[in-house]
Amino acid sequence: MIAARIVSGETPPGEVLTVPTLAGDFGVSATPVREAMLNLARRGFLRPIRNRGFQVTEVSADELHQLTEVRLLLEAPPMRRVAGEVDGALAKELRELADRIVAAGRARRFEEYLEADTAFHLRVLAVTGNQKLVDTVRELRQQTRLVGLVRLADADALVPTALEHAELVDLLVAGDGEGAEALMRRHLGHVGGVWSGHEEH
Repeated sequence: MIAARIVSGETPPGEVLTVPTLAGDFGVSATPVREAMLNLARRGFLRPIRNRGFQVTEVSADELHQLTEVRLLLEAPPMRRVAGEVDGALAKELRELADRIVAAGRARRFEEYLEADTAFHLRVLAVTGNQKLVDTVRELRQQTRLVGLVRLADADALVPTALEHAELVDLLVAGDGEGAEALMRRHLGHVGGVWSGHEEH
C-alpha cells in the first residue's frame, strides 16, 4: 500500500512520512510499517530523515529514461515471439486483466491498477518461457516510479493508456507480431513520458 502510493504519485516527492502516522492510517502495528519503509529506502524511494521519518525522494529524469530504455529492449521485441502463441484460455485471462486495469483506471484505484498492470505484463512475457526475462522485468518494474499516474488520471489520459492492453491482446491473438511490438513500444513510452509527469516527445 505504501509502495503503491509512492509509485503512483499519490504521495509526491518531498513529502515526509512517519511510521506512527502510517501505522494509524492502515490500522496495523508499527513494525511492519517500519520494515516496509526501510525496504523502500533500500530501493531508493525513501530517504531517512533523523528524528522526523522518511522523505519521498525526487525522481531522476535520467534514471527514469534509462529504466524505460531497458524495458523497451526487454519487453517489445519478444512480442513477435509471443504473437500467435496466445491460446483461448490465455486470451481470456489477459482480457480479464485488461478489463481490471481499465476499471481501476476509471475508478482511480491506483494500487489495483498497478497490481493488474504488473500481472498483465509479466503474464504476456511468461509465454516466451524465459523465466529470467520475467524476473528481470519484474525487478525493473519495482524500480520504476510512475509518478505521473495521478496526473495522467487528472488529464483523463489514464483510461486510453489502459485500453492499450486489450488492443495488445487482439494483436497477439491475431499473430500480428510487428503490430504488437510497435504497440508495446508506444505503451512503454508512457512510462518515460506523461507517466513521469512530463510531456512525451
